[in-house]
Parts: sequence; structure tokens; C-alpha cells
Amino acid sequence: MTWRRVAVFIVAGVPLSATAICGCPLREDPPPVTRYTCNVVQEYPHDPAAFTQGLLYYEGVFYESTGLNGQSSVRRVEIETGEVLMQHRLASNFFGEGLTLFGGRLIQLTWLSQTGFIYDVTDFSELETFRYTGQGWGLTHDGVRLIMSDGTGTLRFLDPETLEETGRVAVRNNGAPVNNLNELEYVEGEVFANVWLTDTILRIDPDTGEVLATIDCSGLLSGSEQSEAGVLNGIAYDPETKRLWVTGKRWPKLFEIELVPVGEADGANN
Repeated sequence: MTWRRVAVFIVAGVPLSATAICGCPLREDPPPVTRYTCNVVQEYPHDPAAFTQGLLYYEGVFYESTGLNGQSSVRRVEIETGEVLMQHRLASNFFGEGLTLFGGRLIQLTWLSQTGFIYDVTDFSELETFRYTGQGWGLTHDGVRLIMSDGTGTLRFLDPETLEETGRVAVRNNGAPVNNLNELEYVEGEVFANVWLTDTILRIDPDTGEVLATIDCSGLLSGSEQSEAGVLNGIAYDPETKRLWVTGKRWPKLFEIELVPVGEADGANN
């Protein structure tokens, strides 16, 4: 149950709430933010040269977008071995970013070019391009609309057919604005967003923008592995099996993880 603080006034002996007086609903307090840590279920090899920008799971394989000018690509990757099964390279003037799959089409953003690409998922043939304003970072969808991040604390919604922007929501954590939202994945009604330059993933209500939970993914790589790797970036989810994976830029491994509430994790160590 969610409780609200409601001011009550007495008018002619009849109690009236502030809602009744001003004619507008009061904003509910943001829900408490739950904290999780990660437990590794299984680890898999990952191309340490891949500057991972977007990751998704579909029909038993991963689809991955990689970045950097001259190195950007879209890939189909075997889970068990990390082998690249198919690859499409972008022109050297494009820096690949977020990736999602909608209606049999892979949709990829680029960083500064304000250009997106749409490919056939079967053979990576380029079907069309589209334009958007600002920067392109992460991309996912909720089955109805595309959800995009642009490096700020805002989620943007796009029509999946016209690619036109249809709305935005500002993300807030306990009422405070956030920034640097990057890779996105839609998971059971929530948007999972990693925060650039951190090991944190936020679980966000896409309708209100409220952060529902935080996930601490620190410590997945060993010290020696981390010294050669970049930041966390890449979230994939299989709605059929409920499996969740994460990786990062130039990480040598990709991890299937399960989420453990911080209280339970602390108790396990006592």
C-alpha cells in the first residue's frame, strides 16, 4: 500500500483535503528504492576487443552493437563461446550505440551523428536510416514504443514505425535527478539502465521516471581483468527463462547474474 501525506482543512465543520480545495491531485511520495547486488550464475567468454554499446538476446544468441569510429558494428554472437557468427560494420564516420529488436528489425543508434540504422535481423541488410535530435546512447522497447537514452537523465519515447519522438520522462532517484543514463533493457515492466562510468544499474518505472531499485554490479571482473577493460555496458534479458546478462566495454567475460537484495547478501556473510 502506498501512503500519501494529505493536509486536512476544516470548512464549516466539514473536513476537506488539499486535493478537494485546489482541485488537483497531490503528488505521491516516491516509492522506497530497493538495493541489490549481483550473484554470478555463469560466466561466458566475450570478445575483449568489443567496445560494447548495446546488447540483446533473441532466439538463443546475442545481438551486440559496438562503438568507436572505424570499429563500430552490429554482431550476432554465440553465447557459449563468444564467437561472432555474423557482423555488419558501420562506415568509419559512425560511432555505434544502443541496439534493440522490434518486429524483426534491428534498430541501432549512433552517438553524435543523429542517425539511426535499421537492419533485417536475419542477414543484417540495411533497410533504412532515420534521424533524431541530440545524442544517441541506449535503446530498448516495451512492445509498443521504443525507449531511448541520450546521456542525460531523460528517457525518450519513439514511435517504432515512424521513429518520431512521442514523449519524454525525467528520471529521478528519491526525488533527485539522475544523469548519464546509457545502455537500456526492458525487463518485466521496468527499464534497466546502466549509469555511465559506474557499476550501477537503475531499475526505472518508465511511466513515472521513478527509480525503483539500484543494482550494484561491482566486482564482476578480477583486478587484472578490470585493468584491461572499460566500464560496465551491456544488459540483456530473456523473458522466457528470466535470465539476465551483463557485460562491459572490452570485457573479456559476459555474466549471467541473479539479483540479491542487499539485506539478504549481508545476512549471507554473517
